[in-house]
Amino acid sequence: MDNVRIRNLKKEDLNAIVEIDQKVLGQSRREYWERKLETMDARASQASFGAEVEGRVVGFILGDVSGWEFGVPDTIGWIDTIGVEPDYQKKGLATALARELIKNLKSLGVKTIYTLVSWDDWDLLQFFRAMGFARGDMINLELKI
Repeated sequence: MDNVRIRNLKKEDLNAIVEIDQKVLGQSRREYWERKLETMDARASQASFGAEVEGRVVGFILGDVSGWEFGVPDTIGWIDTIGVEPDYQKKGLATALARELIKNLKSLGVKTIYTLVSWDDWDLLQFFRAMGFARGDMINLELKI
């Protein structure tokens, strides 16, 4: 898409993010996104981007740099969430967002990027595989209570 502008995500993008998220998931999670963007610090804002078409945010990616959580060094980056408005999916928008995030994380000294994907989300697994991601050494553990 030639008319896409990738830029740093801002807290003022809340309404657009909520709208995209609602279109994709079918429910509004405004309070979740308010908390998420409120806690976005300067470091995370360098790894979170919005994609604009004609001045309107139609996609976003949230990333961060590890701060030694779970014993993971600060040379690790994370992709938290990718959201693309349904009308703009499968047009290279998520790829453009991910490439910008990867470029910026690399400039911050990140050597490895992690993300979590459900095993049955084949579209997302294929997206990350096409971006060069492979299965990592960490194992996700859970306890249902």
